[in-house]
Parts: sequence; structure tokens; C-alpha cells
Amino acid sequence: MQITPQEVSETLAMVAQQNLDIRTITLGLSIRDCAHEDISVCASRIYDRLTQAAAQLVPTADQLSREYGIPIANKRISVTPIAEVCAAVKATDLTPVAIALDRAASAVGIDFVGGFSALVHKGISEKDQRLINSIPAALAATERVCSSVNVASTKAGINMDAVLMMAETILKTAHATADRDSIGCAKLVVFANAVEDNPFMAGAFHGSGEADAVVNVGVSGPGVVRAVLAGLSDKADITQVAEAIKATTFKITRAGELIAREASRRLGVQMGILDLSLAPTPAEGDSVAQILEAIGVGTCGGPGTTAALALLNDAVKKGGVMASSSVGGLSGAFIPVSEDAGMIAAVEAGALSIEKLEAMTSVCSVGLDMIAVPGDVDAETIFGIIADEMAIGVINNKTTAVRFIPAIGRAAGDRLEFGGLLGSAPVMEVNRFAGSVFAHRGGRFPAPLGSLRN
Repeated sequence: MQITPQEVSETLAMVAQQNLDIRTITLGLSIRDCAHEDISVCASRIYDRLTQAAAQLVPTADQLSREYGIPIANKRISVTPIAEVCAAVKATDLTPVAIALDRAASAVGIDFVGGFSALVHKGISEKDQRLINSIPAALAATERVCSSVNVASTKAGINMDAVLMMAETILKTAHATADRDSIGCAKLVVFANAVEDNPFMAGAFHGSGEADAVVNVGVSGPGVVRAVLAGLSDKADITQVAEAIKATTFKITRAGELIAREASRRLGVQMGILDLSLAPTPAEGDSVAQILEAIGVGTCGGPGTTAALALLNDAVKKGGVMASSSVGGLSGAFIPVSEDAGMIAAVEAGALSIEKLEAMTSVCSVGLDMIAVPGDVDAETIFGIIADEMAIGVINNKTTAVRFIPAIGRAAGDRLEFGGLLGSAPVMEVNRFAGSVFAHRGGRFPAPLGSLRN
């Protein structure tokens, strides 16, 4: 489908007035051939692979941004899950590999590199155990490295041993980076039904079904959608609201399609997917919470919020798939607290709780994202929250995730300041009635009946 001059003109207006940007160009790289039993050799090979393959990523993205007038906020790399690459490594601590990833990211000028990851939804191998044990030190020693662990899937159920392990790992990571507002936890996500082509951090990794190198592009435009809805009459019915979102998302996605095609051509690698997620930023008006309020909810978190989010998510997907044949990743609406000024305001007003956010995750793209909690929260409580979120993903056959930040030394009502895209996070109170038995039963939560679809 050809890009028309009218589309270009509309897109430039969105950029100038409504915070439209390409949130990320993510270069996905297979690094399986970097494997070696000596961790120093493996790390060196990984550094060489990234610096050679991604040498032109940032210059190409910057050139595209100048030519088309569309900001490209982040340039990123995702790699083969490190637990798989380091299967033959003899060392127990994989932090040197994370440091090599971080050095490579710095050398080529990218913002983040994802893939310090393991997939343990059906069992934890020795190589996975080493990766998970290394996460706190790895994230404390690096700035750009992101980590993810998939602990559940609709086909396999939930690995409850892995859920407890990740709850404990989150706490260890929070303590390891306590001097920096526990920022390590902002780069660590626990997944159910993780996808192989997600360009967004912290959960991006390069899946086994992917080509050696691909370009995945993530588009974002909450401010554009909000501006369109603000122009609708209060008397517009809900179908008209949905149609307005669909039409707007189509235009946003077309901008991403253009950038993805050109980036693929100029870098000489295969075009992967276009992720049309509405990912908010701390910028004024660039908020998913404010979209829900523009739909008609009084304050995000109030009655009607989940229904409004379901409408938004569905309309975004419908508008996007008409604009590109390569829609993938997560695609929908993200609800990270720290990165959304409207979400922060709703928390501070008392309208939005963790329990309401959990309900919202049943209909949005990811899950409980960038939520700061008091630093004295125990592992059993974090386990229960992760298990609840994984169950939503497994039963509903969708991707869900938890990115929790135990704020060491902080209490509910305090605020963490990360700056940049990560924004600031109000510390939210948690339900303290998890108990001590459920988290320690272990075993595997069986796959649901709905998984038997073959």
C-alpha cells in the first residue's frame, strides 16, 4: 500500500502538535554463534557481534528522523536469550556477559539492549538457574541492559517455583541498586506468554523463530489519540468513539510502516514487525490515562476504567492491522505508572490502586508495569501479585507481565525519580495479606482446558 502525500502532511501535524513519535527502532540479532565454554571468549564474541551488526543503527535512525521529520525516541538491540547462548559456559556468574552487552550498547550509541533473559515456563534448567542468579549483579553493574524471564504460558501453565524465584530476584535486584532508587528493577520484567518479536523494553529478546537480523519498530501516539477524542462531542456515542480511535491508529501505524520499510532497506536486514502499542511518556498530554478520561471516565481508576481501556485496546488493534501486514509484538495500550503523568495523578488522587491496575491488565497489552511499592514488601507478597498476573495471562491466552520496583527505604506516598523515559514513580501501598503458604507450595499450575486446541 503506497504512502500518500496527504498521510505525510497529517503525520507531520501529529508530530508538531501531539507528541507523535516512533518510540523505538529495535535491531533483533541472533547471537547463538557467539557461544563458547569460556565466558571471556563468549563475552568478547558478543561484543564484536553487536558492535559490527549495529554500527549503522543510530546513524540510520537519525537520518530517517531528519528526512521524514518524525522523532525516533529510542534505538535498541534485542538478542537471543542469554541463558541459551551461555548454555555451554562453565562460569556460574554471567555478569561478564551483561557487561559486554552494556559496553557494546554504549559503543554503538543505543539506549537499551534486551535479552539477558530465560524462558522457564515449563521448567528451570541449570543454565536458566545461572542466568536468574546473575540478574541482580548484572543489572547493578550495567546501565543499558534489560532482563526478562518468562515463567508462564497458556500451553504450559505457570511454573510456581520460578515465580517465587523471580519474586526473590526482584528483591535482591532492588537492594543491589538501592543507591539509585532501585532502578535495576525498572529493567527487569516477569512474563506470561512472552512474544519473540517485542521491540519494547524491558521485555525484548530475539526469539528462536526469527531471522539472523531483523528490524522491529514500535510506534506510539497516545497524545494523538487523546487530541482526537478531545475534539469529539460529549454526545458522541461509544461506537463513534471507537471509530475515531481506529481511524487515528491507522494513521499512526502508517507512519511506523514507512520508517520500518526504510530502516530495513538501509540497514540491509529483514523487516520484522510493527508494534503499534500506545506507550505513554511523562510529556504533557502523552498519556493513556488521559485517553480513558477523554473517553468519559471521571478519573483513571474510577468505575468504567476497565471498560474504557478494553474499548481503546480493541480499537487500536483494529486500526493498526488495516495499516500494515506486519503487525506484531504486543500491539495495544500500555499502562505503566511511572511513565504516564495521568496515571501518576490518578494514584496521587487515590483513584488508582494496584488491584484496579490488575483488573485493567485483563484487557490491555501487557500488565502491572513500572509500579513502585514500599521497600519492606516481602517475597511472598510479590509472589502472589506475580502469580495473579500470570494467571490472567494464562487463562486469557494473552501476554501479561509484572515490572515491580520495591523502593528500598521508602514508604507509600514517597516518590522515585528515574528521569527520561522512565519518569517518576509514586510508591503505592500493597495488600499485605498474602500469607506464607501459597508461595512455598511450588510445582506447576496446570495449563487451562482452553490450551488444548490442537
